[in-house]
Amino acid sequence: MLDRFLLQGPQDARFTILLAHGAGAPMDSASMTSAAEALAAVGFRVARFEFAYMAARRTGGRKPPPRAETLNPEYEAAIAELATSGPLIIGGKSMGGRVASMVADDLYRQQKIAGLLCLGYPFHPPGQPEKLRTGHLTGLATPALICQGTRDEFGTRDEVPGYDLSSRIELFWLEDGDHDLKPRKTVSGFSAADHLATMAKTAKAWAERLVV
Repeated sequence: MLDRFLLQGPQDARFTILLAHGAGAPMDSASMTSAAEALAAVGFRVARFEFAYMAARRTGGRKPPPRAETLNPEYEAAIAELATSGPLIIGGKSMGGRVASMVADDLYRQQKIAGLLCLGYPFHPPGQPEKLRTGHLTGLATPALICQGTRDEFGTRDEVPGYDLSSRIELFWLEDGDHDLKPRKTVSGFSAADHLATMAKTAKAWAERLVV
């Protein structure tokens, strides 16, 4: 049985980042762990949590992920339970980041969060570029950083620049990265660790520009 939150990074960090997992892998997956370690290494306090359907898989059968928007209350409950005292950035991997993006503006207006960090945003289902998940991103008021691999099948560098996205969203592209931000080293010359370190440094510089 895992704790409610997996915590990494300095306790006295200026910023805490709350991360939710993607639709198919838990909060302690290799990709989530590597991303959290990279963010902690640059000075963030990182907290990971799990939605109930994923937590239930640890003791029972494989429950399918529910519709993303039905998870909004669970994300808000996690924020309340974490109860940070300093500036909080919310986000996550894939679906986790999508859920965070749907609750962000209400929380930002209430000054409960400082920003939004998405790692591999699922702009559309793979192979279905017409089914965009960007409607709420057009008018997003929360400062956001989306770190995306250039060959992410949920939204490539060729596709995403054509979307109608809020000017509050900054996009950071990782060369040849897939949905986990992993590149093919023989193609790009970069390793997965290289990209995660770059992602973390970029997130740190972005966070330092936030108004808190």
